[in-house]
This record gives sequence, C-alpha cells and structure tokens, in this order.
Amino acid sequence: MSFPSVRLRRLRRTPALRDLTTNVRVHPSNLVCPIFVDENANAPVSMKSLPEYFRLPLDFVADEARKILEHGVKSVLLFGISSKRDETGSSGFCVNGIVQKAIRELKKEFVNELVVMTDVCLCEYTTHGHCGIVDGNEVVNDSTLEFLQKMAVSHADAGADIVAPSSMMDGQVRFIREALDDAGFNQVGIMAYSAKYASCFYGPFRDAAGCAPSFGDRKCYQMGYGNSDEALREMELDVNEGADILMVKPALPYLDIVQLAKSSFSLPVAAYSVSGEYAMVKAAAKLGWVDEKAAVLELLSGIKRAGADIIITYFAKDVKSWLNQL
Repeated sequence: MSFPSVRLRRLRRTPALRDLTTNVRVHPSNLVCPIFVDENANAPVSMKSLPEYFRLPLDFVADEARKILEHGVKSVLLFGISSKRDETGSSGFCVNGIVQKAIRELKKEFVNELVVMTDVCLCEYTTHGHCGIVDGNEVVNDSTLEFLQKMAVSHADAGADIVAPSSMMDGQVRFIREALDDAGFNQVGIMAYSAKYASCFYGPFRDAAGCAPSFGDRKCYQMGYGNSDEALREMELDVNEGADILMVKPALPYLDIVQLAKSSFSLPVAAYSVSGEYAMVKAAAKLGWVDEKAAVLELLSGIKRAGADIIITYFAKDVKSWLNQL
C-alpha cells in the first residue's frame, strides 16, 4: 500500500501549529464600528432589525467610543439621524448638525487615539430619502455634488479624520477632494464607497436611519449585482479622483469585488459588512442554528482573506473577546 508523501495535516495537529501557519488574521485595530447618532433621542433607542444595536443621543457618543476603544477598535463611522429634514438635506451640512456635534465631542475627548470617519450622503437628511437632489422623480447627479462638498467640508471643519462619500454620484470624489483642499483640509482623507451595490441587505440600516426612499429605488445610481466590470471602472475613477481608501459594499456577496480591488490597485481596501449580514447571523444564532462567535470570526476571516485591509462591521466590539477565547 502506498502512503502519501505530502501530508498537509502535519501542520494542523495542534492549536500552536495552526496558529504558527495562519497567514490571514482578523485584528480589532483593522475594524471600524458604526455609530448612529440620533438628534431626536434622550436615551439609547433599540432597533428591532439590528438587535443589540442602538441609536444614541449625543451625550452617549463619547462613552460609546470609549467602550469601542477598550475593545481594541480604533475607528468609528458616524451616521446621523436628524430632527429636521428637507428637500436638500440642509441639516446634514450645517455647522450645528448632529454629526458635526458628535465629531467635536469625540475629538475633544479622543484627540489622536480614535479615527473618526463620517458618512457623506443626503439620504439621512432629506424628506424623500434619496442620496441626492431630486428633480421630479430623478436624482440629479451634478446638482448633488455641491451639497456633498458642503457636507464633507463641514465634517472636516468639525474635526473628522476621514470623510466617506456614499451617494454614488459620478465625480463625487473629485469634487469633495477639491473642496477639502480649497478649504485647507488637505490632510483629511476620503474613503470612497467605490463599489456600492443596490442591495437587499441594507434593510435594517434603512430602518435604523429612517432613510428608505419615499419613491422608486436607488438602482439608477447604485450598482447592479450582476456587474463586476463596472466596479473596476468605478474604483479606477475614484483612484484617479483622489480617493485614499476604496470601499466595497456589501461585503459577503461581493468578495470577488474585494479581491478585484485589492489585486488591481495599491490603495487600502475597505469592505462594509452591512446591516443585513449582521441581522442574518443574529437571527440564526438566536434560533440556535449557528454559533454566533464561530460564524462571525469565520465570516470576518473570509472578508480579510479576500483582500480587505479594513472591515466595517456591527460586530466590531465583540471580536477582541472572541479572539481571546480561541
């Protein structure tokens, strides 16, 4: 009987050997934790579709950031829920907007130890819930760019380290880069939502932020899930327009796009593991169908293995303790 001369199991025999030969590792310092800041709230507001996650009043944001740092996560991504909405989303770029206030609170408390990222999009601040200026039933690209510039500059002026334009308007990175530089914020980075797909997995987020469109959908500006070539073109445009980080959103259904981004460009690549991905794991774990800790660590490792340098995840605060249990 002939026995194999190549035995890959030799390096799997013990936990120490497996650790020694692991070449992809998830670390809390590479994670970003989303925070919802709610101008209407006086206490944390639970969200049924995002279990164990909360919309936070401004007064709670610094404490939440402190907990996030204690769990080894050094970056947050802010989303605002405004008490005032209008056709142009003006509360999203006013000096005393809810996100601007949150940035100032965080930067007063955590000068350099916390990376503050901000979502730059109109959907959370408009009456119609679309990501840009609406004319009739059309989201108008070029008119939207001016408002995205205002929002990005207002976030930078409040102290944001990185702005993250997510509206998928053509030219948004170039316009924001020019506006930031003209305003003296040439050190503020741009994390571009470069390949943002029109996905069903955003449902819980839209419930949380109250930003579902009041008519139609977002397929005319977000990407179709059957298209990978277009993602490459979107990313290349953002690189040429001055992006510092490329993002793919969602993560799990688009690991091939994450790999494409990593292999095609020399910029850091972020992947956003979105609210629907979080909610699915939570629901399955509640029913006893999967082990939550094991599932999350496997999923995050898969995203990392595909090429993501940065992972935005609602599980960010849990990862450190789970890794310590391995």
